Amino acid sequence: MPVARLVGTGSYVPSRVLTNAELEKMVETSDEWIRTRTGIQERYIAAEQEATSDLAMRAARQALEMAQLDPAELDMIVVATITPDMIFPSAACFVQEGLGAKRAGALDIAAACSGFVYGLAVADGLLRTGTIRTLLLLGAETLSRIVNWQDRNTCVLFGDGAGALVLRASEGERGILATSLRSDGSKGPILMLPGGGSRHPNSQAVLDAKMNTIQMAGGNEVFKLAVRAMEEASLTVLKQAGVDIKDVGLVITHQANLRIIGALGQRLGLPEEKIYHNIQRVGNTSAASIPLALDEAVRAGRVKEGDLLLFAAFGGGLTWGAALVRF
Repeated sequence: MPVARLVGTGSYVPSRVLTNAELEKMVETSDEWIRTRTGIQERYIAAEQEATSDLAMRAARQALEMAQLDPAELDMIVVATITPDMIFPSAACFVQEGLGAKRAGALDIAAACSGFVYGLAVADGLLRTGTIRTLLLLGAETLSRIVNWQDRNTCVLFGDGAGALVLRASEGERGILATSLRSDGSKGPILMLPGGGSRHPNSQAVLDAKMNTIQMAGGNEVFKLAVRAMEEASLTVLKQAGVDIKDVGLVITHQANLRIIGALGQRLGLPEEKIYHNIQRVGNTSAASIPLALDEAVRAGRVKEGDLLLFAAFGGGLTWGAALVRF
């Protein structure tokens, strides 16, 4: 049975930077308030003409270049996103056309901030069947389009960006060693975007109630659930692979909140140097956060061939999961 190997990474963020100082002029908040509670200093915002697939394609080209792969060789494109260009066609279809990946299948995965980890599990399964040999996995978001810029509890958190990963079916040692995916739909109202679907179709009433924007209830509850869930998922994949946490070279979690990342590291008994984070500069980019951070770490020399990487994420749904990968 073939195994999934990681052969290329890429990332992209828009050119516009939105600082905490600028947010102070837009909503009742302060740089100190944002930094203390989230760790975020700035985030990137997509230009008016940039859609999610545009960000994804920029990251994809970097990953394909690193993998020394022509887009025409791709068999499948998977995009993890909750901000597709439109309800359909999928963002993956726009990426397929834009790259010229003429023989690739295309699909989107909607698991909010857990989307990239869910995508890794899907990619692993597809590659192991032997019918798919080369797969492009993307996490891409334009969250600035679904943020209520009058809600200081949420608008300070989110940014736009994209990350990419090229995986190839290969013989020998696996790249993706273990994955664990979980969900709890009963807690969906904690973090959701209620408008625009079949439950609450777009209407003037939906727009007036800001139901077309991110709604978050109970930030403290989200904090506790996120730390506990990511710890559980991380320990699960380590056990599945028979690996001790001490053998992991680098941990990259969903970049939601610097305090959440720190709390997870403490519960796993990890030294700070083994946890990579870039939330200070990019904010919460949902499904894009892990692959974006991974590409940064790779290009900064923090990851070398053979390293064990642990990914963990938590997001709306509620969804959460983890993946253990050998680079």
